Amino acid sequence: MNKETYLTRKKYEELKEELKYLQEVKKPEISERIGTAAGHGDLSENFEYDAAKEMLQQTMIRIKDITNKLSSARIFDEEEIDPGKVYIGATVKLLNLDTEEKETFTIVGADEADPFEDKISVDSPIAAGLLGKEPGDTSDIETPAGKVRFKILEITR
Repeated sequence: MNKETYLTRKKYEELKEELKYLQEVKKPEISERIGTAAGHGDLSENFEYDAAKEMLQQTMIRIKDITNKLSSARIFDEEEIDPGKVYIGATVKLLNLDTEEKETFTIVGADEADPFEDKISVDSPIAAGLLGKEPGDTSDIETPAGKVRFKILEITR
């Protein structure tokens, strides 16, 4: 059984489009390359054939990955989420009580996480430790770097 995959509606639609492209465009193109390369003779020393087979294998892995994500997707719509609490889709302004530094994160599904954009996965220790909390609440969170204490300053969507 697949673990639920949390996705925004936008990411869900992007994955559906990517899957359609891979199945209807890329896979047939690669299959055609394989056929053309196979026509060049000895397959044991045919780099073009080997490269095309590898590309097909990687494409099939991606198709399977997307299919699994879509079949286990739990789409969240921001309108259905309590705006006063930390849930997926929330942007949370925090005060690190140990360093007095302010940090801001947006909690997203694992596929949308991007540390360079301050988007953290709902599965991360910090997000898990903040879920359901409200502005003013504090949370002691065990991270790989050790225990961190945060106070929630603000939640926006």
